Amino acid sequence: MSKILLLNAGSSSVKWKVFKLSNEELVAEGEVERINTPKAQISVKYDGKKYESIEPDLGYESAVRLILKKIEEFKIASLNEISIVGHRVVAGGRRFTKATKITPAVLEEIKNLKDFAPLHNPHEARYIELMQKILPNVDQYAVFDSVFFTDMPEMNAIYSLPYELTEKYGIRRYGEHGISHSYLSKRAAEILDKPLEDLKMITLHLGSGASAAAIKDGKAFDSSMGFTPLPGLTMGTRAGDIDPAIVPFLMEKEGKSAENVMELLNDKSGILGISGFSSDMRDIEAKWVQGDERASLAREIFINRVVKYVGSYFAELGGIDALVIAGGIGEHQIDLRFDLLKELECLGIQVDEQKNQANQEGIISPNGSAIKTLLVPTNEELAMVRQIKQDM
Repeated sequence: MSKILLLNAGSSSVKWKVFKLSNEELVAEGEVERINTPKAQISVKYDGKKYESIEPDLGYESAVRLILKKIEEFKIASLNEISIVGHRVVAGGRRFTKATKITPAVLEEIKNLKDFAPLHNPHEARYIELMQKILPNVDQYAVFDSVFFTDMPEMNAIYSLPYELTEKYGIRRYGEHGISHSYLSKRAAEILDKPLEDLKMITLHLGSGASAAAIKDGKAFDSSMGFTPLPGLTMGTRAGDIDPAIVPFLMEKEGKSAENVMELLNDKSGILGISGFSSDMRDIEAKWVQGDERASLAREIFINRVVKYVGSYFAELGGIDALVIAGGIGEHQIDLRFDLLKELECLGIQVDEQKNQANQEGIISPNGSAIKTLLVPTNEELAMVRQIKQDM
């Protein structure tokens, strides 16, 4: 049976899932973490079981080859059964507005869009090239995170720059995590049993990368991310919103180049920069429980920035029908999610403590709440499968 392999690649990890192409059934999934470190972590979930192992010194190509080896080793699929490989690509700019079959010209354009996602597009292009090398006869598709925000209203999409520069260089708020936000809005509408077009909602993708989106009339209305994935919420290593004058200030005071400062804002700020020891909210929560001041401050700032965006989107939308929470932090950090939602009670957003603790997909607000609060585990890969099938 024909199968599709989805890759969601980052700078030091790659997640993968295998689906049956005909009925979109998930066959297996896994992840390779800590690539280019002495001990890469490997996980495979298949047939109701999870298998974990450690591999020494995995580079990018060896990680891809290991994934394919595991797929065959666990009899998830033979390589001959894989008819399509899909790749999540963060930045498609204005050029790509749907899932796209990868040709040499398309790959070159993905590379050229690196200015819009400097941490992501180069790595994603590398994985595309590796898969083309290993499976040269298999069709490869790119699914773009930015597509969902393509039709965002211009008042939210463009910055208050001279309009000529906006037009000349395509400077606008492209948003990211669009695959996730699109899935979350549709899944929330299914759970609520209401047409998506009739709902006003805010979706929160809260992970190491974090973003908020406002949804109106079934479409993206606003996004916390911008020209690149750097602005918006406080993230694992990204600073989120800052005064742009800080960039030349640090260049002068620290003797850094613009590239150095951008690296600092992308790789060494956020939760990591505030806490001083970790970008992982699991570590922050553990230290917060122990009363660590810097961990507590990082947690407080993370919650505060989410609250600010939810409040502004609430006003922008004129009230909401639903708030949807997802992402690694949103789905698994139960105490943080509860504390975050309690901060939003003034807007009529509520959380039922028992439902929150149960940590199951569905409505976690009290029965009868006017605004529905939902926990919805995101499924970017399933959304990717559906987008690819539409373009086949």
